[in-house]
Amino acid sequence: MKHFLAVTFLGAMAAGGAYAEGPVDVTNVNKELITSVEGKTYTIATVVKVDGIAWFDRMREGVDQFKDDTGNDTFMVGPSQADAAAQVQMIENLIAQGVDAILVVPFSVEAVEPVLKKARDKGIVVITHEASNIQNADYDIEAFDNFAYGENLMKVLGEAMGGKGKYVATVGSLTSKSQMEWIDGAIAYQEKNFPEMSLAMDRLETYDDANQDYTKLKEAFTAQPDITGIIGGPMPTSAGAGRLITESGLEGKVQFSGTGLVSVAGEYLDNGAVEYIQFWDPAVAGYAMNMLAVAALEGKRDQIKAGLDLGLQGYTDLIAPDPAAPNKLYGAGWVGVTKDNMAEYDF
Repeated sequence: MKHFLAVTFLGAMAAGGAYAEGPVDVTNVNKELITSVEGKTYTIATVVKVDGIAWFDRMREGVDQFKDDTGNDTFMVGPSQADAAAQVQMIENLIAQGVDAILVVPFSVEAVEPVLKKARDKGIVVITHEASNIQNADYDIEAFDNFAYGENLMKVLGEAMGGKGKYVATVGSLTSKSQMEWIDGAIAYQEKNFPEMSLAMDRLETYDDANQDYTKLKEAFTAQPDITGIIGGPMPTSAGAGRLITESGLEGKVQFSGTGLVSVAGEYLDNGAVEYIQFWDPAVAGYAMNMLAVAALEGKRDQIKAGLDLGLQGYTDLIAPDPAAPNKLYGAGWVGVTKDNMAEYDF
C-alpha cells in the first residue's frame, strides 16, 4: 500500500513540526497562500457530481485532510445519483446557510451557472473543477489540458488496436464539458494519426454509473459486434467495460483506454480485460480547490495566476492558456496505469 506523510499545519505550529498521515503529500505545500494573517477560519463546501462512488470518496479524503491541516470547516456533499437539479438544490441550500465558499464539480455546467451567479452576487467565493467553460466562478482549476488528456487516451487505444477498427466512446453527460473535451481530443487525434479507425456511433451518455456503462456498451456491441475498442471518459466506464469484456470472453479482442481508478478497475487490469487506465488524484484536486478558496477569501487574488505553485503534485506551475480567461488554471496531474504499476496506487 502506498501512503504519504502529510504536514499537519496546526500540529506543526503547536508542536514544533508534528506530522500526520494523509492521502495528499503536502510536504512542499504553499502554506503562505493559505495562512490567515488574522487567524481566520472559513466554512467551505465542496459539491460533487455524485456522492458515494470511489472517485468522490477519494476527493473527500483530500477535503477532510485540508480541514485537519488548516482548521477550516471544510466538507463535501453531493447527490446520490448524477442529477443536475439535485446538485443545484444543494448549492441553493449552501447559499442559504451562508457558507464562505462553494467548490463545485458540476454534472452540468449550464445547469449550475445561474445558481453560482447567485452565490457570487452574495459574496460567496466560487471555485470549480472539470468545468473549463464555466462563466460564473471566481476560479476554475483543471488537473491538465483536457484535449491533451484525450489525445493520450487515444494514442494508447489506437496502438492497442493496431490503428484499425471501430470504437465507441462514453461520457458521463453530454453537458460535461471536460469529458466532452477529452473525447474531442481523442477523436481529433484518431482522425489525424489512425485514419483506418472510426467512431462507431454517437457518444454514449452513462451518467457516471458503472451499471449504465455496462448496459449501454452491451447494447452497442449487440448492434455492432465488430467494435474492437472502447474509450472511456467517466471513471466508472473502466468497471462497466471490464465487466462486459470479461463476461463476453473478449480479453485481447476488445481494447480499452479510459479514465479509471485502481480500486475500481484493478480486478480487470489483473485479468487482462482492461489494459490501461488514466487518472488524476481526486484527493489532490479537492485539496487544490480548497487552497484557492482560502487564498481568495484572504485577499490574495494577485497570487492566483499563471505560474502559481501550490506545492501539490501536478499543481506546481499552473498555466492559464487563454489570455481572455486568466482565472482558468491548468496543472499537469495525470498518470497512466497498467497491470505493471497498479500496485503503486492504493485508491
